[in-house]
Amino acid sequence: MTTISANLQAVRARIAKAAREAGRQPEEIALLAVSKTVSPERILDATTAGQRAFGENYAQEGAAKIAALADLGLEWHFIGPLQSNKTRPVAEQFDWVHSIERFKVAERLAAARGADRPPLQVCVQVNVSGEASKSGVSPHDTATLARAVAALPRLKLRGLMAIPEPTADIALARRRFATLRALRDGLNAEGLGLDTLSMGMSHDLEAAILEGATLVRVGTAIFGERH
Repeated sequence: MTTISANLQAVRARIAKAAREAGRQPEEIALLAVSKTVSPERILDATTAGQRAFGENYAQEGAAKIAALADLGLEWHFIGPLQSNKTRPVAEQFDWVHSIERFKVAERLAAARGADRPPLQVCVQVNVSGEASKSGVSPHDTATLARAVAALPRLKLRGLMAIPEPTADIALARRRFATLRALRDGLNAEGLGLDTLSMGMSHDLEAAILEGATLVRVGTAIFGERH
């Protein structure tokens, strides 16, 4: 068994344990392997261990890997900050975008998504910890942006995403994740039908799952520390 394969097994075990503690089924929670700076060869290692969905932070790097591994039928998620001048390659190459924080970016993604492709699956990124340096729309403005994104053609709004400030305080982490869940529930009460909460990483996936995460984004615990 390769290191990556063993790491994936350990992460899946953590997800299953957290799901049971939350009274949920492990299969309710998707695992996204964050592969930024990871070579196609090491991504291939992860696919042999059954991993099918990968997350990239940089448009150019991600597009190169998508091309290199095109025959494997993998699912590719763009999870990094997205400038409006980088939307075309992302709209053309990726299956998901998690990091929409401005309507202009969503508009450009919709315009660049080919009619021959399935709709681009998207999430609105919310800044739940209020850091000035963090990407994401404020919780207060989330509903307005989500409604506008949901109305665009060629996009399918699936849910909300957050990258809270790292903290060792589990109760604080859970409160931040609960904020995202409450926002999603409020939008669903309006009829938006969102099914995705993209939250939780290597260090805090348990807290996220306890608060309803449906997708966790894990890089370091699978591929090791980045250099």
